[in-house]
Formats: sequence, structure tokens, C-alpha cells
Amino acid sequence: MQRGFLAPVLCALLAALAGCGSESNSKPAASAPRVHLVELAVAEPGRLSYTADRAGSLRAVREVRIVNQEEGRLTEVRLREGDRVKAGEVLVRYDDRILRAELDKASATLSQSETDHARSRQLKEKGFVSEDAVSRASTALAIARAEVRLLRARVQHMTIAAPFDGVVAQRLVEPGNVTPQHTHLLTVIDPSQLVTDVNVSELVMPYLDVGDRAEVRIDALGEKLHPGRIERIHPSIDAATRTGRVEVVLNPVPPGARPGQFCRVMLSTGSLERLVVPLAALQRDIAGEFVYVFEAEGGTVRRAGVASGLRLADRVEIREGLENGARVVVKGFLGLAAGQRVKPVEPRTARAG
Repeated sequence: MQRGFLAPVLCALLAALAGCGSESNSKPAASAPRVHLVELAVAEPGRLSYTADRAGSLRAVREVRIVNQEEGRLTEVRLREGDRVKAGEVLVRYDDRILRAELDKASATLSQSETDHARSRQLKEKGFVSEDAVSRASTALAIARAEVRLLRARVQHMTIAAPFDGVVAQRLVEPGNVTPQHTHLLTVIDPSQLVTDVNVSELVMPYLDVGDRAEVRIDALGEKLHPGRIERIHPSIDAATRTGRVEVVLNPVPPGARPGQFCRVMLSTGSLERLVVPLAALQRDIAGEFVYVFEAEGGTVRRAGVASGLRLADRVEIREGLENGARVVVKGFLGLAAGQRVKPVEPRTARAG
């Protein structure tokens, strides 16, 4: 009876083992290829205006270092730092007694040369002297005149006057000092015209023009913005920083503004219509800037080299390399390559790369 019970059990086990073996030898069904999902955006015209906040320092448009052209002893230094001067007002005087004495001597020599020259001409007319003697007298007269002019100029240089209306910014000498030639004596500035120089990206430079408005905030004077304008745009670009220099003048100069103060300049370009795409679409590699353009006919993407321009928030200008209306990839870059088939999806379902 025990043997009759075991026989059916053994048959059932053998059947189960045979069934397992057949399952393990079967091959799984091939899975469908994964679809590459991307999110697209359209390249279309948009209005961009660039605003930049750049730091700088105020400086006077006119600043002159007063130096002497004649050495000597100072007898008078009239003004000190902060004093206002008028154009032509005397700033310093040197002891000019020796030069004046030399001028008197040269003047006497000139008088004698004029007399000798006139006498030689009279004698030549009478045949008592040669033409060579008259020529020597003419040369001596010319030399005497030049000597007088030279000494008069040197005497004038012993008194130095202000070149323009302004303020004394530095006084470096005192009466009684003996100074060699070309010594820095004073510095005079014109505080009525203040400017600042700021560095601006080469991408923005083409959109700025002389005369464009700017706003200047001087930290020492509070948060108020003061009107200014672009006075000068330097023609060269720094190769290291890719920036150009822009000179902004305060117009008018606010009360309390002084050369050397720290300031911030706000520059803005006009609102211009440009071809723009989302900044996320712009890619870079060793070959340069590019975007992936979706080709609807084949459902693939192609690589398009581009040149970018102004950037504002999450948008960037495309100067060249892309047509209006082109659809570009903005998400789904992971594993993406030119010529690959893709499936555009809505933003909420796109798989970000």
C-alpha cells in the first residue's frame, strides 16, 4: 500500500522538474528600443536691453601738474590745497634778479649790434668796407636779437600762472626752496568736470554710443542716482579680459562730488529686436558654441554652430547660425548626438539631461 502511494508522488515531481527545465531554456522576448525624449523651444525675435552695473572712481577731466622750466629759489608760493584760482592768476614766483641782469646785458649788446650794422651798411655804400663785413654785422645783430628773446622767455618762466580756473589739489614746495628744473610744484584740477572710466564686455560695446545716457551712484553721497552720459568710448579691447573702456561724465557734477570717490555706473543699451533662444539651448565644446536643431521631417536633431550676443535673464541673442522659427533642444542633452532620432515632449514630461 505504501508503494502504491509513492508512485504517483514521484511522477508528479518528475513532471515538475521537466517543466522547470523547459522554462529556464526559453529566451525572453526582445524589449523595444528606448525613445530619447527632448524638450524644444522656438528661435524667434525678441527685444533685449542690457543693463550693467560697473564700479569706478571719479577723476577730474582736467588735472595739471605745475612744474618749473627754470631752476632757482622760490620767493613766493601764494596758494594752498583747496584754494580756488582763476586762469592767469600767479601761483609761484622765482628769484629772477640774475636773469634780468643777463637780459639787460643782452639788450645793451643788441643796441650796439644795431649801431654796428647800420654803420657797416653806410660804409659799404661809400666803398670803405666789403660785403663780407656787412654780412658779419648782420649775423651779429641776429644773434643779439635771439639772445634777448631767449632771456625774456626765461624771465617770464620765473613766474608761473594758473592754466585754467580750478582748485589747488597739491602743494609740494614752500618759499625759500631751491628747486631744480622740471620739479613738480603744485597740482591744479578743475572740479567742475568729473568723469569715471568703467570696463564693459566686448559683447555690449557695439550697442553703446557716445552721448548715451548713464546713471552714477556715488557711495559717499548716498543712494541717489546722478545723471551722466557716455563721453568717450576707447577704440581697443583688452585681449586678456575681453572688455573695452567707456568714459562716463557727470552732467552736472552734484554737490559734494570729489575726484577719487568710489562710484557705480549703470549703463543700459536701447531695447532692440534680436533673434533669441532660451539660454539653456546654447551649448559649448572645444569647437565653439552650438545648438541642436530639431528636424521635423526625419524626427532627428542636427548640430548648428552659432555665435551668441547679448544675454538677459534666461534668454540669449543668436547673431548668426540660426534661422527664425527653428526649433532647438533645451532639455534632454544627456546622451544626445547629431543625427539621433528624438521625440519632442511637453515641458512637464521631458527628461532633463
